[in-house]
Amino acid sequence: MRLPRWAGTLAAKSAAFITVMCCALAALLGVLVHVSVTDQTVAQARDQALSRLADATTAYESGDALLPGSAIDPAGLPPRLRALAVAGERGTMVARDGGRPTMWAAGPADRGRALAVAVDYSQQARTIAGLDGSILWSSALAIGATLLVGAFAVTRVTRRLHGTAQVARRISAGDLDARVHDPLTKDPTRPQDEVAAVAAALDGMAASLQSKLLSEQRFTADVAHELRTPLTGLHAAAELLPPGRPTELVRDRVAALRTLTEDLLEISRLDMGRERLETDAEALGALAERVVRASGTETEVKVVRDVWVETDRRRLERVLGNLVANAHRHGRPPVVLTVEGKEVTVRDHGGGFPEYLLAHGPQRFRTEAGTKGHGLGLTIAAGQAEVLGARLSFANAIGGGAVATLTLP
Repeated sequence: MRLPRWAGTLAAKSAAFITVMCCALAALLGVLVHVSVTDQTVAQARDQALSRLADATTAYESGDALLPGSAIDPAGLPPRLRALAVAGERGTMVARDGGRPTMWAAGPADRGRALAVAVDYSQQARTIAGLDGSILWSSALAIGATLLVGAFAVTRVTRRLHGTAQVARRISAGDLDARVHDPLTKDPTRPQDEVAAVAAALDGMAASLQSKLLSEQRFTADVAHELRTPLTGLHAAAELLPPGRPTELVRDRVAALRTLTEDLLEISRLDMGRERLETDAEALGALAERVVRASGTETEVKVVRDVWVETDRRRLERVLGNLVANAHRHGRPPVVLTVEGKEVTVRDHGGGFPEYLLAHGPQRFRTEAGTKGHGLGLTIAAGQAEVLGARLSFANAIGGGAVATLTLP
């Protein structure tokens, strides 16, 4: 399954979430610290400016000389603060006077004028700017450290999840010996997280599935072995019967049972993985013609491009023979076997493969209504193709008919 474009991996999502949350937290704390320190600094500077304004007002009302830093309607006094003072109120304001931060305090004087005091605010402004810089640097450092620690923690989890998913894919591909073996599941006294629980459940499922499949394989092999002896005796007894139609029917059914028994034994060997290749160089076109001649069917052989392959001749003949037999048994003529390089196709012109086979591959003993056969031919072909390292695929032709394609390695 492919993720949509807007979705990322768990690690990327976690890193983005951690980054956003760290930035939000750092911004919130930075704003709180900035506001708190700025309010305290401004309050101190305001109190100082109002104290000097009170001293200047006392001196002005007494007719004494104004204190340094105080004046009537100075040039740098902000208009809004002057208007407040002319209206009879006292107030303060931070503004720039000659390019320097200044705390102004102003109050009313006579004849519609304002008495103002200027206090240097440069040191306080530098303190606030330095604090803001420290907040930014410390926030960036904290975000980076948190992101690294979070990415490390999330990566450990995602690595375990990827390992679990890889084992699950191996199990689905047929490797029932695959296990996760998560470190947290080895010691039951240690607390387990959700990933360990999933890994333990997957290992338990694989063990249970493997046990059931092995039991089924042993049962199939035991039944086939037990049937061989009585069938051999039955075959010998059938040969002693007098000629006639009943004898032919008995011999035909005995032969079908013997074939089924041999097929079951072959499937059990394939399931247990005991098959070994005996490779040799073979001309693919000549081998295909031998298979058709041995089948005794009217099958057309087309050799578009012949090649020599290193393969197990007996197994390859078994695969192609089963495909040809299945085409004649379940399809309709003409049946065409085509060799084109290392790709061999067998096509009939019948109703095509059923939907369940196209979706899930050959299933033993499963047949559609109205068909004949015991349903092991394609299963054996698929198993032998896997032993050969080849790929066997099934499809329905556009013009009608079933197409089985064997691609050799």
